[in-house]
Amino acid sequence: MENFTPVSAALGGVLIGLSAVLLWLTHGRIAGISGIVGGLLTPRTRDVGWRAAFILGLIAGPPIVAALAGGMPPVAVTSSAGLLIVGGLLVGYGTRLGSGCTSGHGVCGLARLSPRSIVATGVFLTAAITTVLVTRHLIGV
Repeated sequence: MENFTPVSAALGGVLIGLSAVLLWLTHGRIAGISGIVGGLLTPRTRDVGWRAAFILGLIAGPPIVAALAGGMPPVAVTSSAGLLIVGGLLVGYGTRLGSGCTSGHGVCGLARLSPRSIVATGVFLTAAITTVLVTRHLIGV
């Protein structure tokens, strides 16, 4: 493990949990990114403000951290654009099929001990592990 960063990982986890709790306490809403974005695509007047602010915070977070930390670590993308597009479409389809994403089910749902979220998170993890096994170790993509 060459990129093991337990302090920043723990701090990131705390911030994700804190944002989920704050959204639930202030708006009574689950911090599932797919649901928040979906609500922006079919907006209701009262929902647009907090949804837009949440998404803006997700987008603004990395540049703010980069400014405070003096830059971001380099990221090497080794997959083709086509593979990334197919992967993104499959994730979107899975999010729709699973009635939520990893943030909604994996962070908020597990914290609420939701049986549906426990099953969904198990399926997410199984699919991810299987995908890595097949693509990296069996066919070598």
